[in-house]
Amino acid sequence: MSISSSPDVRPGRLSADEYARRFSDANPRMTQVQAVLEAERCLYCFDAPCASACPTHIDVPSFIKRISDGNLRGAARTILASNPLGGMCARVCPTEVLCEQVCVRNTQEGKPVAIGRLQRHATDAALEDQGRPLFSRAAASGKRIAIVGAGPAGLACAHTLARLGHSVVMFDARPKAGGLNEYGLAAYKTAQGFAQRELAWLLSIGGIEVRNGWKLESAAQLDEMRQAYDAVFLGLGLAGTPKLNLPGEDLAGVQDAVDFIATLRQTSDLATLPVGRRVVVIGGGMTAVDAAVQARLLGAQVVHMVYRRGPQAMTASTAEQDWAKTQGVGIRHWLVPVEILGRDGHVSAVRFERQVMSNGKLSPSGEFEVIEADMVFKAIGQQMLSSVLAASGVQLDGGRIATQADGLTSLGGVWAGGDCRVGGLDLTVEAVAHGKQSAAAIHAQLTRPQ
Repeated sequence: MSISSSPDVRPGRLSADEYARRFSDANPRMTQVQAVLEAERCLYCFDAPCASACPTHIDVPSFIKRISDGNLRGAARTILASNPLGGMCARVCPTEVLCEQVCVRNTQEGKPVAIGRLQRHATDAALEDQGRPLFSRAAASGKRIAIVGAGPAGLACAHTLARLGHSVVMFDARPKAGGLNEYGLAAYKTAQGFAQRELAWLLSIGGIEVRNGWKLESAAQLDEMRQAYDAVFLGLGLAGTPKLNLPGEDLAGVQDAVDFIATLRQTSDLATLPVGRRVVVIGGGMTAVDAAVQARLLGAQVVHMVYRRGPQAMTASTAEQDWAKTQGVGIRHWLVPVEILGRDGHVSAVRFERQVMSNGKLSPSGEFEVIEADMVFKAIGQQMLSSVLAASGVQLDGGRIATQADGLTSLGGVWAGGDCRVGGLDLTVEAVAHGKQSAAAIHAQLTRPQ
């Protein structure tokens, strides 16, 4: 096939009004009337399956009943007592495969109560009422805990410990706290600076200090931290991205999807952000969807998301896949990249080989396809940068931190949670649950009679 001779990558493909429209809230908050009507669909089940399905075990029937009674403050308190990042989780968690999937209305009628949207309705109301704190700190314990990583796991751990009266110092490599919530999620999911607004609410409990621009780079740093603090929590996330190890991977126009998303989130004027006319995203997870959809929203005319297996194997939920399609993203399956083609040092296309299933294994078919691209985003997963931890004696399993059920690592006084912890679902809500679990374990150890 003939490949275009020059790349078409440029900023300013849209008008200012069109950028604002496209990157507005993808799922706006319910009105009060809508919320009450939806809340009244709830059966207020005893031993509700929706609460059990939530990793943070929010009392779903209780908060929904408060919404139906017009008590948004009470509803928000119920949510945030279990999940201090309940506002963000309401926006980004796959409720369709967690609480809403097991909703009795869903199993009986095929239409669950809109638990996620109701959760957002209540938590948004609470965050707008900054003058009335929902929680207060216990008496100061005199204990100090260091938290490395100010993402969802670290923030949940910090808030829980602060409420219990402990002092927390959070260390983070980025200029802003928030981790994945600030740098790794699509802008249309977190419109109007929601990540920082939620962070401000969370820190308003007091007792939490954030130190930005600090990176864990040596075993000596961790050892010093263990000596200086009463406990340490590692919420490191997955900062590394694997390479495709393909010819042409270093061509201009090829980049990691997580870097593209982070850049977009920190760009105040989207008209300055260049995007290709033709974009290929390699991967099948939620990061791939976020990158593909946002490329399309920036004005890319043709966006392909390409995955090596079938749709059922994709880690992006069915709802995320459907969302991508409604935004004009084409999803291609059973294709593995074998070479990135270029012209004059810039990517021009990606060559794929079609795959087939043979004896339960993915096998090359010998059939090839070339898809033109001005930009290529790699979204094939993330990995932990674990060399420092290995040197510190932290036990690892498959490149992530091995822990006990409460997050305790092989190092005494050091806990871990979130995506860096082995065996998880890589979900924001699970990271919050990890942070809470570890905070409870840390508190129990620090207050245990000697």
